[in-house]
Amino acid sequence: MLYSTTGSKTELQAVNQILASVGQAPVTSIDTETITDQNGNQVTVVTNPDVAIAYDTLWEVSREVQGEGWTFNKEFNVSYSPNSDKRIPWPNNILQLDLSDDPRYIGYREKDVVKRNGFLYDRMNHTDQWDETVYCDITILQEWEDLPSPIQDYITCRAASVASSRLVGDSAQYQILQQKEAYARAIALEYECNQGDYSMFGYPRQGTYYQSYQPYNTLQRF
Repeated sequence: MLYSTTGSKTELQAVNQILASVGQAPVTSIDTETITDQNGNQVTVVTNPDVAIAYDTLWEVSREVQGEGWTFNKEFNVSYSPNSDKRIPWPNNILQLDLSDDPRYIGYREKDVVKRNGFLYDRMNHTDQWDETVYCDITILQEWEDLPSPIQDYITCRAASVASSRLVGDSAQYQILQQKEAYARAIALEYECNQGDYSMFGYPRQGTYYQSYQPYNTLQRF
């Protein structure tokens, strides 16, 4: 039997893997319902309590892991323009944002950006007013289906460890799941190193990293 490598692990598969890790039966779907919370807002919740814990833990861990910043969810020199009020709204899917450290934007050394009241705020100049487009380095929260398989596996294994501590509390089971989590993280880091093309001199963005001597470059001069 051949297995396709083009399709990623679905949320349902990840939830079932978490449930199986803690000795729970798998489910055929993640059933939800819409309720009204205490503030009068409509929210969607998972109906099965165990599935809800597994699903919420999966997304909690996904945010934590993606927040570390990986090659698949980091972008550099992304432009943001002020609106008619000269303010720049903080994007909803951003986990981290900072002004670009590109040498071209030397004026950014006099600014320090944070999120305040839903907008970009300059702590050094004490204002959220911007007169021009700014360029930022960002870390994006990706949807589950867009995550690379090694990252999905690591998130699922880590979520299983967390769910075990919440649902079962068996120290032996937790230790076993942590060992699997450590192995999955090693695979994820191997993927990151291969994708990022890192070297001992840093990240090769914009071609500023060290490149060792290569004889054919000398031969090209003749």
